Amino acid sequence: MRKKLYNILFFFVDSLAVNVAFVLAFALRFEGDFIHGAQSANYFELYLQNIVTLTIIKIIIFYYFGMYNSLWKYASIEEFIQVITTSFVATAATLSYTFIMQQHLPRSIYILTFILDIILIGGIRFSYRAARRIRNNGVGSNKNLKRVMIVGAGQAGAMVIQELKNHEELNSMPVAVIDDNDTKIGRKINGVSVLGDRYHIRKVAERKKIDEIIIAIPSSSKKEIKEILEECSKTKCKLKMVPGIFELIDGIVSVKQIRDVDIEDLLGRDPVKVNLEEMSGYLKTKTVLVTGGGGSIGSELCRQIVKFNPQKLLILDIYENNAYDIQNELRRNYPELDLKVLIGSVRDRKRLQEIFIKHEPNVVFHAAAHKHVPLMEDSPKEAIKNNVFGTLNVAEVSDLNNVEKFVLISTDKAVNPTNVMGATKRMAEMIVQAMSKKSKTEFVAVRFGNVLGSNGSVIPLFKKQIAKGGPVTVTHEEVTRYFMTIPEAAQLVIQAGAMAKGGEIFVLDMGEPVKIVDLAENLIRLSGFEPQVDMNIEITGLRPGEKLYEELLMDEEGLQETRHNKIFIGQPIFIDYKVLKSELTQLQQTLLGNSEELRDYIEHMVPTYNRAN
Repeated sequence: MRKKLYNILFFFVDSLAVNVAFVLAFALRFEGDFIHGAQSANYFELYLQNIVTLTIIKIIIFYYFGMYNSLWKYASIEEFIQVITTSFVATAATLSYTFIMQQHLPRSIYILTFILDIILIGGIRFSYRAARRIRNNGVGSNKNLKRVMIVGAGQAGAMVIQELKNHEELNSMPVAVIDDNDTKIGRKINGVSVLGDRYHIRKVAERKKIDEIIIAIPSSSKKEIKEILEECSKTKCKLKMVPGIFELIDGIVSVKQIRDVDIEDLLGRDPVKVNLEEMSGYLKTKTVLVTGGGGSIGSELCRQIVKFNPQKLLILDIYENNAYDIQNELRRNYPELDLKVLIGSVRDRKRLQEIFIKHEPNVVFHAAAHKHVPLMEDSPKEAIKNNVFGTLNVAEVSDLNNVEKFVLISTDKAVNPTNVMGATKRMAEMIVQAMSKKSKTEFVAVRFGNVLGSNGSVIPLFKKQIAKGGPVTVTHEEVTRYFMTIPEAAQLVIQAGAMAKGGEIFVLDMGEPVKIVDLAENLIRLSGFEPQVDMNIEITGLRPGEKLYEELLMDEEGLQETRHNKIFIGQPIFIDYKVLKSELTQLQQTLLGNSEELRDYIEHMVPTYNRAN
């Protein structure tokens, strides 16, 4: 209703404006005397005879060209171009009408009305925007506005400033711009001054009383973003950022796309790029099974897999709540997907055989596993049953049913393990490497570090602790870990399946390891607190089986490059299947004994296992 009233008002105002333009054009053409002069009076009389028709023609052209659809409170250069174009067409239409009706006016009248239409029609609309700007930026209203600093004086930064000025509901006022380009310092971007480079962020924030910093450099590398965020974290400002250029589909920045800074932004590593065409080749029209499909990695695998049009997706999980959640999500987003959610355990070989016979999967992603280090130290037998014999069951059933590819999700904790969980995952890798020597199925493993945001990972724990007011607990000042995002982990797993030839362990170049205490400090700052001032960090001591640092390769594996600069292959290690099967049989017997005997046998099977650490 309000929009209709505005349009009716604009119809009347525009009708008046186009006729004012005609009158002014006559006044300019005939130097003010267009009523008493014989010739000028005839022309003006001709105009008055056609005033209604000429007005209607112009209003129709204005309507057709969308002059009444634009939000003029956000008017910019695009709307100005629209005014020029529309005025030109409207003038041409009136000229055509008078020519057809043989009621000619002087050519100069048409030229002058075209110019005056632009001034009057455009002026009305831009004065509307100017009035709103004056009202919104009045002295009294500035007191409650958030004071915003924009980092980046490029196109994205300019758009952010424009968006903040256009949307008064954001209650934000851009007051400073930061850019590393020396030639821009001292200049203004959309009326806001560039006051220095990244090393001036803290000083400018204090001097200008900045409340919020928006990083608007979407084309920058993750490393550069990390460095800028480190400078921003020295202030007490809330941090936000414009997504990376790969996330901006149309390259246009809007307030809806400006997001809070995530901990992933502090990793300083660009996302791994994968070959989507290669990935889709072995998944399209295939039946794909994901064990542990309700978990963090398993569910993300399912989300990625469905993009490649599998014939059928099978999700196997022992925990029905997680399986139910991913089922609902996929059915909502992919209603045409042939999806089957199956409840069962990888420990149950008979159940696995039923599933494989009935559904005949072509590709298997094995993500089902116990993964929490401290819990598995207390329950080593459960770790063996699930991570070792569960993997053996799925691998052997895959072999018996002629599965094309089998991809194991492994971990950096399998390298020189100091805990039972890591040792069991190394045994799972050994099973995959041994199976690859005797099977037509291509067996591979994918090894990566910690996954940000996965169930039980350090980030959700820190967030819960911060939400409760602290303290944030870290096990050791020097503990470091490799990190990656959940989508990266899933894509790497799928990419490994495409590159598989059998027996490989794929490893991601995860950049530099991150100190957990630094991660805690950054997350505290991102939450608006100062570490050890507003919120304490407590050192609790290493947990049983926990390393100070993780490794991604064992010494004997070596490293082989692939065509992907971030993905490497650990050389396959020969493991005799019969010998391994015999040792696994003996391992099963030790499950009947005590935990100490079990750990002794684990050490026998995994010589790199060092529980003394």
